[in-house]
Amino acid sequence: MLAEWSVELGPNDPVLEIPWRSKDGSVRFLDLKRQPELLLEIPEACTYEELASFLDWTNSPDSQIETAKCDVWSTREMDADDEVFGEAVKFSSYVDLFFASLARNSFPEYERFVQTLARMLRQAPDLSSAAQFIVRRCLDDRGGQKVSDGFYITVYLHGYGTDVQEARQRWAIGLTLVQNAMKQYLRSAKV
Repeated sequence: MLAEWSVELGPNDPVLEIPWRSKDGSVRFLDLKRQPELLLEIPEACTYEELASFLDWTNSPDSQIETAKCDVWSTREMDADDEVFGEAVKFSSYVDLFFASLARNSFPEYERFVQTLARMLRQAPDLSSAAQFIVRRCLDDRGGQKVSDGFYITVYLHGYGTDVQEARQRWAIGLTLVQNAMKQYLRSAKV
């Protein structure tokens, strides 16, 4: 599995503000950690059971992580990074996540997390999938408390195949591998 990590903390890089809401108000931040029943309000989770399972575990009491955003899509448009797989279709997702503890403000903890995940996933069996972990800045203003300046991770995951079904299957396997790597890391780390 191809796995990479990077950091985007420049002045023009994305910043996640929690809670967030789209300009038209049609989509918004759902606090799945505190209200797991809201998972049913995420269309992508209702359509893709693999994503629903990942979001359910990530936001469970057993996990030290919570999520803020997600999306799923497929395309036949490939960029230079995709050409190495030699496939016609890419099935992709992203999930924005952050630590549920005070570690959410610790850049070294986020960096260690993404480095370890990438290293673990590179040891996974070779399949047509890729994961990218990007550490970014997050502003948390939930509950009217003082705005907390911290970090979050965007996890991009891609599965490649000759058709959508095969690409989705490889994406699903990749998502399971990412989840297992996260579980392994969180069991051994003091986050």
